[in-house]
Amino acid sequence: MQHEAILVLDFGGQYNQLIARRVRENNVYCEVLPYSVSMDRIRAGNYKGIIFTGGPSSVKAENAPRCNPEVFELGVPVLGICYGAQLMAQMLGGQVVTPDHREYGKRDLVLTHAASPLFKDVPTETSCWMSHTDHIETMPAGFARIAETETCPVAAMENTARNYYAVQFHPEVLHTPEGGRMLHNFLYEVCGCAGDWQMSTFVQDSIAKIKAQIGDRKVLCALSGGVDSSVAAVMIHKAVGHNLTCVFVDHGLLRKDEGDSVEQIFTQQFDMNLIRVNAQDRFLTKLAGVSDPERKRKIIGEEFIRVFEEEGKKIGKVDFLVQGTIYPDVIESGAGDAAVIKSHHNVGGLPDVISFEALIEPLRDLFKDEVRKAGLELGIPADLVWRQPFPGPGLAIRIMGAITPDKVEILQEADAIFREEIAKAGLDRDVHQYFAVLTNIRSVGVMGDERTYDYTLALRGVTTTDFMTADWYRIPYDVLDHISRRIVNEVRHINRIVYDVTSKPPATIEWE
Repeated sequence: MQHEAILVLDFGGQYNQLIARRVRENNVYCEVLPYSVSMDRIRAGNYKGIIFTGGPSSVKAENAPRCNPEVFELGVPVLGICYGAQLMAQMLGGQVVTPDHREYGKRDLVLTHAASPLFKDVPTETSCWMSHTDHIETMPAGFARIAETETCPVAAMENTARNYYAVQFHPEVLHTPEGGRMLHNFLYEVCGCAGDWQMSTFVQDSIAKIKAQIGDRKVLCALSGGVDSSVAAVMIHKAVGHNLTCVFVDHGLLRKDEGDSVEQIFTQQFDMNLIRVNAQDRFLTKLAGVSDPERKRKIIGEEFIRVFEEEGKKIGKVDFLVQGTIYPDVIESGAGDAAVIKSHHNVGGLPDVISFEALIEPLRDLFKDEVRKAGLELGIPADLVWRQPFPGPGLAIRIMGAITPDKVEILQEADAIFREEIAKAGLDRDVHQYFAVLTNIRSVGVMGDERTYDYTLALRGVTTTDFMTADWYRIPYDVLDHISRRIVNEVRHINRIVYDVTSKPPATIEWE
């Protein structure tokens, strides 16, 4: 079944994929493609509408990213956001200037034409989130101003005859309270979408495509036991049954008792072919003395693939490798024009040569919340679907500095206490990700009237809807106090506990 779709043209901002999430939340499928994509590819998509994203460039710069002007000849609605709004203005004959003042943060927004289809059911006075230096001074012919702020005369404009709309602010972020309504209006009032995209349909279509692609050939799945690889594995299993073999690599960097739990769930609940490889010594030897987080990720990523290759040879000819790569992995690994924040073992950590016919990543276009919805559609138990996110490199990137078996054991015990107490306090669904980090900092302490010189443990808890941005969670003091006392009393070589109160950005969720 061919679904209606919206094209999101990406002009290089780090968080532009949030727009895609907002579109999908409205049950409309969308694809994110770079601004340089060919017109043939755009025409082939038969899109109901196009959204230009924001970006870090100035449209006045000589090398500013610019899409093919034939986009405006397709006869489909276009919505420009921030840089996309300025680009639309300039390409259609308007003028963009750099004023004396910039506009960043929350601003009062006044609708000057509340009857605009874009503003249906939106209050005439609201607020919005601005982040720009340039702004539109002269609108192109045929456009009318529909919103303003105190310092931005053209906060939004429209050409209803051609179905072109532009907003200088960011409707996709939560700081624009009516932004969701505006995007909904663009999809339904302007583009005429029917909203036919559902997670159940995505799952069914994915299984059918996988079945057609794989046929009777053999598949090897990289199973970590985390949400992403688990959902990917079950999806493939539904498509090809026992032609799938899951290889679960216990690299010795898992959470406490996690290896046994993963093995039990997938062999008993799902009747999958599962090979557990106990490779603790192999990984720890490779990581000995390595402190740089990027090197850790690369080493672990390559060693994963080497293990898969070896296990694949043992079970005979294997044609496909499955991985649970999801959209934020791709974005943060610097796909397209986005800056590299950190490589992910599913993406940037892959070695150049993989001895498989093809790599299958069924969740590559999904955000974390969508992966969970897919898992529930597949019949995966809720406790596994809502399991705490865990990076592929495991505790290797939650241990600062060089990794040793002793440090792994210390962190496993401390992390287990933290997670146990968060669950006991009934906060495990409120805090979207929480974990402990063993820092490489040692400090003086006093225990049993004796001086100690031991590790500082950092606790991290965040709330997020998409894992692209996150806010630190305000864990109640009494809960933190109890966690701190338990860890210091029960886990050796930790004498100080700190809590991370940094949001993303500027920090990432993980420490490395």
